Amino acid sequence: MKQEAAKQINEYIEYLLDQSSAEKPMWNKELVRSGKQNKWNYIDGCMITALLSLYEMTGRERYYSFAKDFIDYFVQEDGTIRTYNVSEYNLDNINTASNLFFLYDKTGEEKYRLALDLVRSQLDTMPRTKEGSFWHKDIYPNQVWLDGLYMAEPFYMRYETVFRKMEKCCDVIQQFKNVEKHMKDPKTGLYYHGYDESREMYWADPVTGCSPNFWLRSLGWFSLALTETARACDEALYYEKRYLISLLENLIDALIPFQDESGMFFQVPDKKDAEGNYLETSGTALIAYAVLKAVREGYISPRYALVGENAFDGICAKYLSKNPDGTLKLGGICLVAGLGGPQHRDGSLAYYFSEPVVENEAKGVAPFLLAYTEMLRREEK
Repeated sequence: MKQEAAKQINEYIEYLLDQSSAEKPMWNKELVRSGKQNKWNYIDGCMITALLSLYEMTGRERYYSFAKDFIDYFVQEDGTIRTYNVSEYNLDNINTASNLFFLYDKTGEEKYRLALDLVRSQLDTMPRTKEGSFWHKDIYPNQVWLDGLYMAEPFYMRYETVFRKMEKCCDVIQQFKNVEKHMKDPKTGLYYHGYDESREMYWADPVTGCSPNFWLRSLGWFSLALTETARACDEALYYEKRYLISLLENLIDALIPFQDESGMFFQVPDKKDAEGNYLETSGTALIAYAVLKAVREGYISPRYALVGENAFDGICAKYLSKNPDGTLKLGGICLVAGLGGPQHRDGSLAYYFSEPVVENEAKGVAPFLLAYTEMLRREEK
């Protein structure tokens, strides 16, 4: 990575922090557009994860203090979390709590341990499919989304490993096995965005229960779920850890044929030539980070590093640019995509191409910065 590019990205990080606080994070475009008060959410959680990773890599104190202050706005002294409600049963709300492990280890403050316990309690009564997979949300009954594997399973595996002598770790592994069984396409090796066990949703295939298409960011979330859950998995679970790694390697092999010559991937990766399809930042960045981190951890062959490096460089070349005032912006980020709901999201190509494409949004910025930390680590060798 060129020194000038690194300098620009560092300036970009400072710009994001200067414009943001826990009350008003400028990178949370869904919040900005809604005009509502901020709440505990995975979008901000991803940014805090990126800042803590940058802090670990660079030692820059501002990254840590900002991250801690942000989390402390929500986590109270008794371990309760402002705006978080266990009974909402939303897997997205688990993700941000993964940052509490870092803060608890660094500070020893009991409130972080209490907050970890609180979030972990959600999984005890989280609704499940008949085969034992968590519903993505209470409002999406019988549904498993790839996104949810990242939102919940790394946290679940780490909590059980650190605090419960690996008591429920096999439950984590089984949920990945369920996804492989039901959501993996045998032809491409890619995974469908969603699965409805009941086959009752209008977007679900009546035979397989899967949604109609592959969505890039969900594949990115899933690839990172595999990397991070494997990292949280103790070596005592030797075969289980290798199972996760094998799923990851197979997924990367499946993605490589769809990687554009730019290094990036398309919003719907296997439909490159479909009208309206575009090279998308967030999913590309998630894949880049998952791959580069898995290479660094020794999970997969170093030859895969080129996939991640090309993806990162492709984002920089296409979507990292300057505003008229000289500040940087990161574009090409799909604001949001899902299945069902009041918007009647049917998982069609037309649907995935219709969602807004925005700049400086955390779902793209955070994985981009995480991939950046891996690029820095590679240069340190």
